[in-house]
Amino acid sequence: MAPDILAAAKGLGNGFPVAACLATEKVAAGMTPGTHGSTFGGNPLAMAVASKVVRLVGNEAFLADVRRKGERLRAGLEALAAEYSEAFAEVRGEGLLVGVKAVVPSGDLVAALRDQKLLTVGAGDNVVRFLAPLIVNESEIDHSVQCLERACADLAGKVKQAAAQ
Repeated sequence: MAPDILAAAKGLGNGFPVAACLATEKVAAGMTPGTHGSTFGGNPLAMAVASKVVRLVGNEAFLADVRRKGERLRAGLEALAAEYSEAFAEVRGEGLLVGVKAVVPSGDLVAALRDQKLLTVGAGDNVVRFLAPLIVNESEIDHSVQCLERACADLAGKVKQAAAQ
């Protein structure tokens, strides 16, 4: 079933401030002048940027490459989840927007990753998010997985040391 209204923003401008509100003809009929406003409405540069982004992201070869990269990232993360179950339990998400459900406090995993020079962000339900850009390359994905492996090894050592005391 298709939605009546779709709001799009961040990804639409690839970092440039733009947003869109798409609506069915029936719903849009209620959006008369003065009932719906926009901070950046009608900005020609924003529309040019969004148009280019939509054309690039709509390219099937580009999307296939993004799917392949997402599968590579997920495979690396899932292998580590099996090896370091004391650090994180599962991989969530899809494509290049994934998270790992931490067993340790997510802040500890974020800090351990920062020590490895990898910036991540925590999310609800004790999750650490990996938010790779669509243009990430394979070596950057592999490097991120290696950073996570080192961080997990460090955390596993701390967990074992604390248990021994």
